[in-house]
Amino acid sequence: MNQKAIRWKQRFQNFEKALKQLEEAVRVKKPSKLEKAGIIQFFEMSMELAWKTLKDYLEDQGKVLHSPKDILKQAFQDELIVEGALWLKALEDRNLSTHLYDEETANKLDQAIRERYLPQLKALYEHLHTEL
Repeated sequence: MNQKAIRWKQRFQNFEKALKQLEEAVRVKKPSKLEKAGIIQFFEMSMELAWKTLKDYLEDQGKVLHSPKDILKQAFQDELIVEGALWLKALEDRNLSTHLYDEETANKLDQAIRERYLPQLKALYEHLHTEL
């Protein structure tokens, strides 16, 4: 097995751990402010590891990309992810989440994570898991 194949598989394991933590966190139906902050943090980690796993996977396939947006666009083109625009919105929300200070924005992001972003992360996990 080449180094690039090993690298994406190692990164995938970290993505898997972060995703499991996010899944566990969203099981809380009415999270406190602190729990909501944890959900957002696990989302940030999961998104970061998702695009980095995709980057490593795509490099193993001979494609060299650098920016998260370009990686997500290529992953969409290669049918690794299905809803490209939603992934770009998730990336944007992930980047904005590091600057969240108001409860209303945190509530909206918590809802988006639960309803839209987590299913996409899980679908990516399932797809890449079949590639192992």
